[in-house]
Amino acid sequence: MRPCVLTDEISQDLDEVLAVCVRHGFPAIEVRSVWNTPPHELTPRQCKEIAARTADAGLTVAGFASPVFKTELPTGTRDLDRSTELLSRSLEQCAVLGAGLVRVFSYFRAAQPDVAAAAHAVGAVLDRVATDGVTVAFESGTRTNTPTAALTQQLLDLLDRPDTGLLWDPGNTVFSGFGDGTGTAGLADIRPGSLAHVHVKDPQGTREYVELGHGTLSWPTIVAALRERGYTGHLSLETHWRPGRVLTAKERDEPWGDGFSAGGVHASEPCMATLAAWLKEPA
Repeated sequence: MRPCVLTDEISQDLDEVLAVCVRHGFPAIEVRSVWNTPPHELTPRQCKEIAARTADAGLTVAGFASPVFKTELPTGTRDLDRSTELLSRSLEQCAVLGAGLVRVFSYFRAAQPDVAAAAHAVGAVLDRVATDGVTVAFESGTRTNTPTAALTQQLLDLLDRPDTGLLWDPGNTVFSGFGDGTGTAGLADIRPGSLAHVHVKDPQGTREYVELGHGTLSWPTIVAALRERGYTGHLSLETHWRPGRVLTAKERDEPWGDGFSAGGVHASEPCMATLAAWLKEPA
C-alpha cells in the first residue's frame, strides 16, 4: 500500500504540496484543485505543468479527483449531455496528467439512496465515452446515492463494466450517518477485485472531521484488514480538518481554492506522519 494526498488538502501552491510530500516520503499526489483552479477547470497546459513538476519531484499522479456526477440525478438529455461532457473532459485531463484513475460520484440522492436510478444514468453516460484504460472510480460519497461500501458495490454490480472501480471512503459513511464506523467500517462489503482506491479521513460522528487517529474510525484496524486482503493501491489522505476551524458544507461540497486550503499544511503534516506510520510493514 502506498500513501498519497489530495493536493488542496495541503495547499493551492503545487510546489509546496510536492515539498511536503517529499518531506514525508509520500510517493504520489491525487490532483484536485491547484493554483486556485477547480479540478474541472484545469486547462491542458496546467495539467501538463502539474505532471512535469510532479515527475521532477520524483512523484507520480495517483488519480484525478473530478466532480463528475456530483449533481442531481439527470431528468433529460441535456443533463446527460452535461455529465458526458464533464466526464470526457476529465478523462482527457487524466491522459495529460498521467493518471490512471478518475474519481467520480453517483449523483446526489433525493431522500433515500436510489442505486438503480444512479446506475441507469451513469451507465448511459459511460456508454457515450471511451475510458481508454482509465479506471472510473465511484466514491462512497456523503450526499450521494452510494454513501456506503455496500451500496457502492451494488452500483458497480449493476454497471458490470471492467473500466469501473470502487473508491472507498469510510469517513463519508460515518459523516453521512449511514454507518457507525465500527470494526473495518464496511470493508467486507467490497469485492477484492472492485477496490480501486481509498480516501483517508477521520470524522467525529456526523459533526466534524478531526485529526487523523482522533475520530470515530479505527484506521489501524482498517489498514491491517486491507493489508491482510492484499490491497496494494493508494491510501489517499483527504484531511478535511483544519486547526481552529471547521470546514463548511459548501467547502466540503466544493473543496477548492485558498479558502478551503487555508491551514492545510499545519493540518495535513501530522496526519501524513500518522498515515505513514500505520503503513509501515509490521515487524
